[in-house]
Amino acid sequence: MKRFTLGAVLAAGVALVACAGARAEDKPVTIIFVDHGQAADPFHNVIKKGANDAAKQMHVDLTIRQPDTFDMTQMANLITAATNQHPAGLVTTVPDADALGGAIRRAEASGIPVITTNSSPATGHKVGALINVGQDEETAGRAAGKAMAEAGGKHAICVNQEVGNVALEQRCSGFAEGFGGSSKTLPVEMDPGVTKSKITAALRADPSIDSIIALNATVGGETAVQAVKDLGLTGKVHVASFDLSPGFLKDIADGSAAFAVDQQPYLQGYLPVVFLALKARYGLKPGGDIASGPSLITRADAAKVEKLSAEAIR
Repeated sequence: MKRFTLGAVLAAGVALVACAGARAEDKPVTIIFVDHGQAADPFHNVIKKGANDAAKQMHVDLTIRQPDTFDMTQMANLITAATNQHPAGLVTTVPDADALGGAIRRAEASGIPVITTNSSPATGHKVGALINVGQDEETAGRAAGKAMAEAGGKHAICVNQEVGNVALEQRCSGFAEGFGGSSKTLPVEMDPGVTKSKITAALRADPSIDSIIALNATVGGETAVQAVKDLGLTGKVHVASFDLSPGFLKDIADGSAAFAVDQQPYLQGYLPVVFLALKARYGLKPGGDIASGPSLITRADAAKVEKLSAEAIR
């Protein structure tokens, strides 16, 4: 399937939103959004803001559901419950296609169009989604690894806060390929305090580590920067992260961190809701997947993006 540029999609989408959203005679479209992210995860709050903003503009009755923890059984049950409500469309993230594929295909078999988001195109295709909105995680990982190698890194750790999330594992493997040096995965938790302790222990145990790539800016990125500072290793250990947070953008701006890999989660929430509303009302749909990332946010860009990140848009 072709992957369309965001500029072209949004240019057409804005016009359609203005037209469709203004039609008072249009009945609300019911859409259910199942997101694997936990409610306390700031990254997934950006996805939810995008979805909610689109729902307001498109006259959509939107329900967002999330499991209490990173639990694929609970998430599959949420997808099944959504299917039983027969919404006009279903949006879902797919951290594990094998665990969730059956529930997603049952939704599709019942006639519910499904858009996968915050997932790789290959994952969306595997579960038979209408389209996928996201970034290819291995491609993003390779870009991050190459950038870290260009900064002089030779020995890295990849900080994974959700072990078992296929997309995050693809980031680490892509990073290792692009990095070219030694790269090991460090399993951590969603708790920043626990994560900082594990990063600190890893740095103390292996003084050769000169690079840290986090997979979440708040949980891994900000805590990695602090751990490096506390050990007096700023300038000696490079820190970068996937995704954004106001705190990590400040770290990039002041030189404490090297870069962030942005996949534009606001679009990952916003676009699926717009597309499903347009499909329900007019039978319209994109002809292929939408690539929302990756792009690297460096020191030159960080200050510009910081305010929008604080508003849960970037």
